[in-house]
Amino acid sequence: MEEDLIEYIAKSLVDEPSRVEVNVIEGEKSTMLELKVSAKDIGKVIGKHGRIAKAIRTVLQAATARSEKRTLLEILD
Repeated sequence: MEEDLIEYIAKSLVDEPSRVEVNVIEGEKSTMLELKVSAKDIGKVIGKHGRIAKAIRTVLQAATARSEKRTLLEILD
């Protein structure tokens, strides 16, 4: 579910939605989502001063608030 949400948001922001990849790494107490986009779209996902990235992380935290696991988003270059 979280993977689909992040993928949908990222594809809505970038120019090359076919290059968006989300990898899920499950841990004992947390889940890490790794987001990869094309090099020219990285600025659109991060935003000025990281505002877009922070907003995406806020939406992710709200979506996973009821689960007992912590969910983290890492944006990869």
